[in-house]
Parts: sequence; C-alpha cells; structure tokens
Amino acid sequence: MIRGSCLCGSVKYEVRGDLPPAVNCHCSMCRKAHGAAFGSYARVEKRDFVVVSGASDIASYQSSPEVTRTFCRRCGSTLQFMRAQRPNSFALALGTLDDDPGVRPSRHIFVESKAPWFDITDTLPQYATYT
Repeated sequence: MIRGSCLCGSVKYEVRGDLPPAVNCHCSMCRKAHGAAFGSYARVEKRDFVVVSGASDIASYQSSPEVTRTFCRRCGSTLQFMRAQRPNSFALALGTLDDDPGVRPSRHIFVESKAPWFDITDTLPQYATYT
C-alpha cells in the first residue's frame, strides 16, 4: 500500500496495487497544473485507489476535450489526470505521495513543449510527444 495526500492534508488516499514506471510530462498544461517544469505521473487502476478522507474536497475540471484533472479544492494540489479513453485507470500526480512508490520515472514526454528555462540533465529517454 502507498499513501498520499494533498498539501493541506484534507485529501488522503491509498494506492492498493503496484504502480508501473512513471513519466515526467513537460506539456504546457502539466507545467501549469503543477506550477513546475514538469509533472510526474504513474498510472493507477481505479480499483486500486481508495480515498481515505476528504472526498468532498476533490474538485475537477475538463482541461481538454478528452482530459479531466482533479485537485484539492482547499489547497489546489493537483491529484489526477483522467482520460476519457481509459475509464478504468488514471495518471496519479506523484508529488502527492507520502510514501516511496517503489517506481521511478522511465522517460520524459512532450519535451517539444518543455519550459525553455529548464534543461533535462538525466539520461532518461526523451520523446517529443506522448509515447
């Protein structure tokens, strides 16, 4: 089990399953949602995700025609990235994890739109768009 929470601690959750390797997304929407050079995500099966507290503080918005993002309505912490085409899973914002998920990022995606002030200095594969 992996525990996570938002910045203010209202939303607490558990992931009760294994996570696949994570990705670092450099698209402009993820950068803006996270207020950072990129967002780090891992895919979670909905059946493995349990909100322990603060479910009423989880808000959502549609950031593009096929994507809904969730966040804590109290503190604004980004939580989930959900694609309509993948209804049984979602991408979890790893910055909200309280425990070590046991996985590490495997690649950088959407580097064609990365922040011009950020240089990728690791050796992970880089992809111009989604892979």
